[in-house]
Amino acid sequence: MLSAVAPQTRLITDDWPSYQDLPSVWHNAITLGPMAAHIALPWTHRLFSNFKRWGLGVYHGLRKTNLQHYLDEFVFRFNRRRTRHAAFDTLLGIGARTAPVPYRVLIRKAIEAAATHP
Repeated sequence: MLSAVAPQTRLITDDWPSYQDLPSVWHNAITLGPMAAHIALPWTHRLFSNFKRWGLGVYHGLRKTNLQHYLDEFVFRFNRRRTRHAAFDTLLGIGARTAPVPYRVLIRKAIEAAATHP
């Protein structure tokens, strides 16, 4: 998230507890009164709700070490949600021009992270 936000940017969030764990970020949570998050930020709420539900349904939970991979796949699917045929063509094109990759290469970052942070 830090690479996507310019310094000195003011963010309005839903006070998700994980924002407090970001290094070098001062997070001043401001509650918009008794208003529910889905009223104040409807599209933001819908997007994250869909992401969480998708992660539970597809992967039966999300791991912090693979979070960027989950986000990449979710964004890929979300951006193509209304054009199923185009999504299939894109996926087919990626598969046709990409060489096969062994499983150990796919999970190498997760293995390295687990080895350095037991």
